[in-house]
Amino acid sequence: MAVLEVYEYPHPVLKKKALPVEKVDDDLRKLMDDMLETMYAAVGVGLAAPQIGQSIRVLVIDYEQEEDENGNRIKGNPRYFVNPEIIWHSDEKVCGEEGCLSVPGQRAEVERFEKIRVRYLDYNGKEREILADDFLAIVLQHEMDHLDGILYIDHLSRLKRNMLLKKLEKYREEEKHERD
Repeated sequence: MAVLEVYEYPHPVLKKKALPVEKVDDDLRKLMDDMLETMYAAVGVGLAAPQIGQSIRVLVIDYEQEEDENGNRIKGNPRYFVNPEIIWHSDEKVCGEEGCLSVPGQRAEVERFEKIRVRYLDYNGKEREILADDFLAIVLQHEMDHLDGILYIDHLSRLKRNMLLKKLEKYREEEKHERD
């Protein structure tokens, strides 16, 4: 498995609508394994293919991972979603603080559906459905947004988004300064 580059805002691939996957094969499974490894290395709970420069409808999630005594990530329950689509959502919504590997060092409150039902193909290409609520529903909606060229910052008001982008710029300058 390989750790891949995570593309950051404002890279154009993050704003493109991803294409459906024709079939789940060994090449796609290797990509999903690499995506999972990349997500663990970046200490994320989800990763969508556009975030690694692949404009296809694939995402991986593991929100049940833990840390060992050395701070290393321990796999929890990795899940693979190919061509996911929301086929039902609750009327109720919840607000939660979100961050994103493509918008490093930033967080903001985002409103999402409380419960969703998602149809998708799994790691082996088998069609499945999942009823998700709580944190899984939020993570799935966040990652599925990536497949449509939407970042969590696109859900913010113009004022909040501009403030967050200024903080992102400052964060990047500090990171660059620390590397130099």
